[in-house]
Amino acid sequence: MAEEKNREMESEEWQTIVVEDEEEGKRIDKFLSEVMPDLSRSYIQKLFGTGNVKRNDGAVKPGYKLCSQDRISVLIPEAVEPKIEPEHIPLEILYEDEDVILVNKPKGMVVHPAAGHYSGTLVNALMYHCHDQLSGINGVLRPGIVHRIDMDTTGVLIVCKNDMSHNSIAAQLKEHSITRRYYAVVHGNLKEEEGTVDAPIGRHPTDRKKMAVNYRNGKDAVTHYRVMERFGTYTWIECRLETGRTHQIRVHMASIGHPLVGDPVYGPAKCPYSFLKGQTLHAYILGFVHPRTGEYMEFTAPLPDYFQRLLDLLRAAH
Repeated sequence: MAEEKNREMESEEWQTIVVEDEEEGKRIDKFLSEVMPDLSRSYIQKLFGTGNVKRNDGAVKPGYKLCSQDRISVLIPEAVEPKIEPEHIPLEILYEDEDVILVNKPKGMVVHPAAGHYSGTLVNALMYHCHDQLSGINGVLRPGIVHRIDMDTTGVLIVCKNDMSHNSIAAQLKEHSITRRYYAVVHGNLKEEEGTVDAPIGRHPTDRKKMAVNYRNGKDAVTHYRVMERFGTYTWIECRLETGRTHQIRVHMASIGHPLVGDPVYGPAKCPYSFLKGQTLHAYILGFVHPRTGEYMEFTAPLPDYFQRLLDLLRAAH
């Protein structure tokens, strides 16, 4: 079996796998994707292109068919974090002092750099605005970031300027004492005026890019909702989070048959309103105890244009 391969180290860097009889005739790239499941097929192809895969200490191509007792050596380069540059991107600042900054994040902006998004993020903008005054606890890719919202979710987000404030806000998040209220428009007409979804969330069992209600491996997740306005086939709701799991509101509302309008992952395949670019979800209130003063503070991000436009259309049609 692939997971039972005899692996040994030629040195501190090169990992060597000895091919067993039952693997003879298999393509080397397919073989490596099986014995190194944490690496994607595309990444393995790049390793061949950079000479980081060898057969019996010699060069080899990805289409090579294995022979029994071949010694396949693989070098995984040490990951190098890209340099993140400050960028002069306008920010809508709701509040700022020496410890925290609260911003109203627009739709389409990624919160922090990640694969495929190393510029144009909120972090790039914050680095320009705050210079070196951002907490470093979450590393060079996420300075100041203590929580996040999805790229196509809008609204208020708190960023920490130093480690003291970061630790304080992180503790409040862990204790579920931060006030987080969202507005959303969902498909369907909810039966009750208010309710609670208490269902653990984890990775989808077959689609690793999605989250799902997962009673086996999920983490506790609680979302309270109440109806703001009904439009027959759509409902405007407010959601209050007790926990902060990835895609929590989107997953929870979809799980009870009311996915968010415009959600490309958990909603219908075709969005009924073409001007929507992603889910109709807005973080409109965030409240917390200030790390330095101990005072409770609460901030509101006004409804963005896309959300207001949708409400106007639904009211006109209802």
